[in-house]
Amino acid sequence: MNPAEEYILNQPEPYRSILMHIQVIIEHTIPDVELKYKWRIPCYYLGETPVCYLNASHKKQYVDVAFWHSAYLSEFDDYLVSENRKVVKSLRYTSLEDINDAVFIAILKEAKKQKGKSFYNK
Repeated sequence: MNPAEEYILNQPEPYRSILMHIQVIIEHTIPDVELKYKWRIPCYYLGETPVCYLNASHKKQYVDVAFWHSAYLSEFDDYLVSENRKVVKSLRYTSLEDINDAVFIAILKEAKKQKGKSFYNK
């Protein structure tokens, strides 16, 4: 088991269930994605291109699924939170019921299209 998987499995509930559900959706939607452990959190990459990272914020009580290529995801701005970040926007979940699989999958498919593009400029 790699450190990213350990991070997910070692989380208390409800974070573990949320992260595991998110992991299944990501790996089913983008089968060639690679789960890495960077900055002490799970990060998904397509080759050298980052797609998203997962962060269980116990203090703020949500799971953050953050996308680097947020400039290309503007059609999903109603769902994404930027919170004073210039490049990254994220989906935030406090429970399994919060996860809208259809929206999450649509965002993942759009993020996958951005492989190799600079995420600093649109």
